[in-house]
Amino acid sequence: MNIKTLSTTEFRKNISNVISLIEEKGESFVIGRRDNPEAVVIPFPKKFNPHLSEIANINSYSHSFDFLNKEPNIYSIRDIKRRRYV
Repeated sequence: MNIKTLSTTEFRKNISNVISLIEEKGESFVIGRRDNPEAVVIPFPKKFNPHLSEIANINSYSHSFDFLNKEPNIYSIRDIKRRRYV
């Protein structure tokens, strides 16, 4: 992923185009002033679960934890239900 950085002025001038890029191409942007990043604008999750927090929805959408799919399963469902893990 290659996140583009925009100044607040650039963002304001091009907000419609930026929103289109986010919506249509899934691009993300960092918005800031004076070389200081202040906000991240990312696509809204297509499958939003209202029962989860915003950050859980965002992490799910962004596949932040997909690397764990390659990790071995060291706990069984039974262990987790009994809370027998480190």
